[in-house]
Amino acid sequence: MSTHPAPGHTPEIKAVPFGDSALMVSVASDIDEERQSGSRTLREILLEVRPVGLLDVVAGVDSLLVEFDNLAISHGQLAQTIRLAAAGGSFEANRPSRDGKRFVIPMVVNDVFAPDLSEVADELGISREAVLQHLEDSELSINLLASAMAPMMGRVQFPGAVSRCREPRTNVDPGSVMVAGTNAIIQPFPGPTGWKVIGRTPLVICDIHEDPPTSYKPGDSVRFKVVPESEWERLSGRFLLADTYTYEGEH
Repeated sequence: MSTHPAPGHTPEIKAVPFGDSALMVSVASDIDEERQSGSRTLREILLEVRPVGLLDVVAGVDSLLVEFDNLAISHGQLAQTIRLAAAGGSFEANRPSRDGKRFVIPMVVNDVFAPDLSEVADELGISREAVLQHLEDSELSINLLASAMAPMMGRVQFPGAVSRCREPRTNVDPGSVMVAGTNAIIQPFPGPTGWKVIGRTPLVICDIHEDPPTSYKPGDSVRFKVVPESEWERLSGRFLLADTYTYEGEH
């Protein structure tokens, strides 16, 4: 028997007070993917309905921090409003973001750019090529923007979860494509990480000179495309935009 809710079914929604003027909201499910996709759907509904007193909706991996004016509405009233809005919004845990953009992100794979690819392949019991194929075949959704505006994405259709590095790296180059569990993330700037690096994109994904500094946001979808090293020079330094990448060798 499937544990996933039927289309149009509204799952149980948890709303826990978080300080005087916020709720931590999530879908009550033991399934990671269902909590993550449900969180994205709830965010869409709340931004569309805009309950009285709502100030902000901050996305987490599988939950939302809903901030509100406690002079306009109480914790209990807002929790009930959220549940009613979800029930009245034809809740579908896997529906795409209504205003979400789609990105195709090229990545180059070699011994320098993908130092952990062989280890990931061994851990999953598949070939290096199969690891990359699983990544390319997955349509990922940006769940949240992590440290330094890094897009945290789930869910890669790996045959299992990928462990983190035994010893975190003190510095990883910008553009590094990394995986852990069944999630993926891109390093915007040089910095430390415990995620496993399996490729690198030549594109600039975050630029403080741009307004806004990123072209993506939670709810957007991403697909990765492994490209030849010859593409690196052509694409290096370009700012990531939605639906703009094409490989010159494709017909």
